[in-house]
Amino acid sequence: MRMFMWPSFRQKLREAPGARLALILALLCLTIASPNRARAQAEGPAIASPSAILVDYESGTVLFERNADAPMAPASLNNLMTMEVVFHEIVEGRLTPDHEFKVSEYAWRRGGAPSGNTAMFAALNSNVKVSDLMRGVIVQSGNDAAIVLAEGIAGNELAFANKMNDEAKRLGLTGSTFRNPGGLPDPDQKVTARDMANLTSHLIRDYPQFYPIFGEAEFTWNKIRQSNRNPLLGMSLGADGLKTGFLKDVGYHLVGSAVSNGQRLIVVVMGSKSDKERAEDARKLLEWGFRSFEQKLLFDAGQIVGEATLYGGTRGGAPLTGKGPIHLLVPRSGNERISAKIQYEGPIRAPVTKGAELAHLRVFRGEQVALDVPLVAAEDVPQGPLWRRAMDGAYELVVGLARQGYAKLKGS
Repeated sequence: MRMFMWPSFRQKLREAPGARLALILALLCLTIASPNRARAQAEGPAIASPSAILVDYESGTVLFERNADAPMAPASLNNLMTMEVVFHEIVEGRLTPDHEFKVSEYAWRRGGAPSGNTAMFAALNSNVKVSDLMRGVIVQSGNDAAIVLAEGIAGNELAFANKMNDEAKRLGLTGSTFRNPGGLPDPDQKVTARDMANLTSHLIRDYPQFYPIFGEAEFTWNKIRQSNRNPLLGMSLGADGLKTGFLKDVGYHLVGSAVSNGQRLIVVVMGSKSDKERAEDARKLLEWGFRSFEQKLLFDAGQIVGEATLYGGTRGGAPLTGKGPIHLLVPRSGNERISAKIQYEGPIRAPVTKGAELAHLRVFRGEQVALDVPLVAAEDVPQGPLWRRAMDGAYELVVGLARQGYAKLKGS
C-alpha cells in the first residue's frame, strides 16, 4: 500500500506493480481546514430513518448510506420496478402507450375502490390506455392500475412478478424480490435502499422519454383528481421525481431525485416513522450532498486502469479501462481515507475481445463502497501458442495446489 495525494492518484494507481493481480490498493489523503468539520462531513447529516442512501447519479458515488442493504417491504416503491417492466415492453416494441387494457373484476376488487388501498379508481370493465395506466401507477400509486398493466402484459400478477424478478436480475438488483406489481403486503416481497437507488438511476438513464411522468404534479381519472405524493417536488430543491410508499408495519418510504447546478443526486429513505420524517430526512440528505462534495476525475476515457491476469493469451494480462471517464465525488473539505481495488474472477481465459467486461473498479470510503464501476478490455488479446498455454496451465496448477495447502493448514 502506498501513500498518495490526489494529484498523483490516477498515475500511481495505473502504475501500481500489483495491477496484474486481483487487487490494486491506493490511499488518498485529503487536506482539511478543520478536524471537526471533516468528522461531520464523514458522518453526514443527522437523520432518523433507519435505512437510507444518497448517490451521485453521474459518477455512481455513494455519498451517504445507512443500512442500505437491509431488506424491507417496499409498499408502493414496487411501482418503480413495475414501470421498468412496462417501459421495457414499450421500448422493445411489444407494447404502445396507446394500447388499451380492460379493467378486470379482480383488478377492480383487489386494487380499486372496493380495496380501500390507493387507487386510480378505474371503472370495472372499462378500457384504459397504457399511457393513462402509467400515470395511475406513478402519480396516484394506483394498485388497480398496476394490476391492470400486469394482467394485460403477462396474464396475471404472478407471471408479471416473474418478469419483475427477471428484470431485477438483469439489472443486478441482488437484494430485492418482487411478488406483485403494486406493493401490496407479501412476506416474501423485499427491496433494499441500494437496489432502489440503482433502479432509479437506470430509469433516469434508459427511459428519458418516460421519466418526466414521475415529476407530474397531479393526475385526474374518473373525475377524481389526485396529487403526486412526493413531498420533495414542492421544496425548491430541483426535485423532479420519483415515488413514496407506506405500510403500517414498516413505515414511510421515499425515493427521490433532484438536480442542482447540473448535478443530479438520488436519495432513498426507508422505514421512517412519519411522512414528515421521511420528507425532512430526504431534504437534509439532498442539501448536504449538494453543498458538501465536488467531483474528481480518477481516470480519463480510454486510460488504462490496470491489468487482469490472462490465461493462455499472447500476453500475460489484459489491459483494463473504463467504459468512459471515471469520476468520484469527494468532500470539498474533509479528511478521508479512500482506497481502490480491481476485482475480477480469474485468471481470465484468452482470447479476449476489446470492450468485453472483465472486472470492476471498487473505491471505498473507509469500509463503505463509494464507487463500483465496470472495467472492460482496452484491446484484443488473441489466444497464445500451445507452449504458452501449457506454461500458464502449469503455473495455475502449482498456484492451485499451494492455495489448497494453505487452506488446509489454516483450517487445522
